[in-house]
Amino acid sequence: MRLWIVAALAAAQPAAAEAPSAATKAANSAVAAALPFGDTEDFDFARRGLLARPDTDVLGADGRVIRSFADDAKVAGAVPDTVNPSLWRNAQLVSESGLFEVVPGIWQVRGFDLANMTLIRGKTGLIVVDPLTTVETARAAIALARRHIGDLPVTAVIYTHSHIDHFGGVRGIVDEADVRAGKVRIYAPDGFMEHAISENVIAGAAMSRRAAFMFGSALERGTEGIVSAGLGPVVAGGTYSLIAPTDTVRVGAETTEVDGVRFEFQLTPGTEAPAEMNFYLPDFRALCLAENANGAMHNVLTPRGALVRDAKVWADYLTEALTRFGPKSDVLFTSHFWPRWGGETLRRTIALHRDAYKYLHDQSVRMMNAGLNGDEIAEAIQLPPELGQAWFNRPHYGSLKFNARAVYQRYMGHYDGNPAHLDPLPDVERGKRIVAAMGGAKKVLGEAAKARNAGDERWAAELLSHLVMAEPENARARDMLAASFEQMAWQTETAPWRNIYLSGARELRGLATSGGGADTSEIAMSTPLADLLDLMAVRLSPEKAAGAELSIGIILPDSGERRLVSVKNRVLVHQPWTEGAAPSVTLTSPRRVFLGLVGGQVKAAEAVQKGILRIDGDAAQLQRFTGLFEPPPASFGLALP
Repeated sequence: MRLWIVAALAAAQPAAAEAPSAATKAANSAVAAALPFGDTEDFDFARRGLLARPDTDVLGADGRVIRSFADDAKVAGAVPDTVNPSLWRNAQLVSESGLFEVVPGIWQVRGFDLANMTLIRGKTGLIVVDPLTTVETARAAIALARRHIGDLPVTAVIYTHSHIDHFGGVRGIVDEADVRAGKVRIYAPDGFMEHAISENVIAGAAMSRRAAFMFGSALERGTEGIVSAGLGPVVAGGTYSLIAPTDTVRVGAETTEVDGVRFEFQLTPGTEAPAEMNFYLPDFRALCLAENANGAMHNVLTPRGALVRDAKVWADYLTEALTRFGPKSDVLFTSHFWPRWGGETLRRTIALHRDAYKYLHDQSVRMMNAGLNGDEIAEAIQLPPELGQAWFNRPHYGSLKFNARAVYQRYMGHYDGNPAHLDPLPDVERGKRIVAAMGGAKKVLGEAAKARNAGDERWAAELLSHLVMAEPENARARDMLAASFEQMAWQTETAPWRNIYLSGARELRGLATSGGGADTSEIAMSTPLADLLDLMAVRLSPEKAAGAELSIGIILPDSGERRLVSVKNRVLVHQPWTEGAAPSVTLTSPRRVFLGLVGGQVKAAEAVQKGILRIDGDAAQLQRFTGLFEPPPASFGLALP
């Protein structure tokens, strides 16, 4: 039945988007009147030091455009009624793309992707900080830089933290053979590899699906689609990559020399990423705060899903950075947005940004201890004017409401203490019962229409979502909910919220909500065997594993990895190979062949015949083992059941 519904939705003629309502126009006018749009400092900073604009689009391996700089013109000019004025301002700023000089000897390539690539002139070459998300954007970014600052070799790479937009393009700027030969050093904070690989492995399918909504991967750039990714113009596609660090930063108080440049590192675990670090460059009087300070509020819990971050620790590390580096810094640069020049300016920025996270934490906890739950705190909390009027504290990427719920969740979990919420009904069953209790679909549609006419899109969306869950084939309900989502998209100041609302509207209208995606095969090559087996464990089908008792050894000679795997009680358990281990069957293969077996691209019998796979022992156990797993669906409903 569900498959039929999806097919029917895909075949339906999608409804056109509604025009902005009077309530939307009024909400956006209020924002325009409330915020200091006469303050143009960010525009001055975003354009300062421009050396060159991009001269060609970035193409993927298949020749498809993965970053169109011509699209930036779609966010130029006067604010349209379909975009929050504050978000429109953010979109224009993050679209300032090109090569910029920060100070003599430090440059940034901005706007090629979600993040910035920073280049530091070393004694013999370039030190690259955060080589973007994909190989293609990184290659294009450094090519632009070399055309204007000289064809210098890369002598070192620094990963400031463990998110893919800060390491995924590394193979676009260095050859792994040079890293292995010691020609290129790669520095990363303690715990980098563990978190870079593991964060998205276990829940990767669910996170990827939600990320498609959050970053609007199927949306067109423009006034009715994606205008900004919040942290940058867009998320570009292409090929993800990873090369393991050669040097791990474990102590943050020592000075480390990298290609003749002195670095003072500050480890900041548990802030924007579980493994992250800032650094100070005394030779340049320049401070890099990675992604711990931004041109907008960040996420304490990202809508795509992740572990909850610690707002208090985040604020505390900003205090440490301000105390330790603030008095001796003349310029502040970060992994997103643009630099800020002048000691007084950068110290004020760090202090007010720190205070926003501290206020978020302290006031959320205060209200929590007064008996409010996460939703109630989110509804009540507001930054005071002295913090909220600062543009770098505006919710262009993270939002105060979402972050307040995250603080509550970190301390208290998702349960709010109300016994009625201890064992809630799932969405579909709840929707059916609420619709029935209200008197049926016609009554719900009528109440939702009243809410929409009054400009109360939040309540209309809640009513209509219950109806869509109860009756996903109800075309009127889907169209009304899609229109409600669009009005909220036109109003929101937060780029991910806009993208989520618009992606939800697309799903309700039967349109694709996922883009072309990225090639992750190179990341898999760097994923430890233990993590791959964890991924297999969460894909094991309990029905297929009924009665199975398997004992398997896996040996990957080229990486030196050996694991023992057992399947019993419908659970996969693995552990390091122990002395005297005697599994029933042992598989020996190169890592790439094993990855092919896991992914289904390689057939065991053919690999054995070719001599690239060796099986010792009971081959029937291996055959049974490989048939126990089910990959997650390529897509699943978010706005729909």
